[in-house]
Amino acid sequence: MALSDRPLRGVLFDRDDTLVVDVPYNADPALVVPVPGAARAVAAARAAGLAVGVVTNQSVIAKGMATREQVDATNARVDELVGPFDVWEVCPHDRADDCACRKPRPGMVLAAAARLGLDPADLVVIGDIGADVGAAAAAGGQGVLVPTARTLPAEVDGATTVARTIEEAVALVVAQAAPVTP
Repeated sequence: MALSDRPLRGVLFDRDDTLVVDVPYNADPALVVPVPGAARAVAAARAAGLAVGVVTNQSVIAKGMATREQVDATNARVDELVGPFDVWEVCPHDRADDCACRKPRPGMVLAAAARLGLDPADLVVIGDIGADVGAAAAAGGQGVLVPTARTLPAEVDGATTVARTIEEAVALVVAQAAPVTP
């Protein structure tokens, strides 16, 4: 499956199980381990002139299991190992908070687009679960699902575009890149 023919100017990545190995509720920079190919994928997106960012649900903050500062330190480690990223958007809420930013709602994608000076339709979100691609669609962008062991079969069946790896997902985006000019 492929993306639409629209020229693309940026890619937003989910954090856990997309860029880094998922450690449930991780707020410890020492536990950050990149997913194989993540650094190369981000570098390829950057080399193609695409804006790059991260949109991540981090309910560990709402649950009181970590502070925003701890999550930010963990994200800084991800940025160091896999990035750099132009923008980070973090939802600190839990599912029950009914916020506008928690994926699959579009808040973080819209905020990232605004911060990057891009139309959300110019962006692709790459993630491992239906909520990631759902947030992209809700914002008017596109999504690429990169399934993992925790991705539900219904999420794979419902995804418009599926890639086997993060590098394959980025290659799909780069093939339709319309570079962002500084």
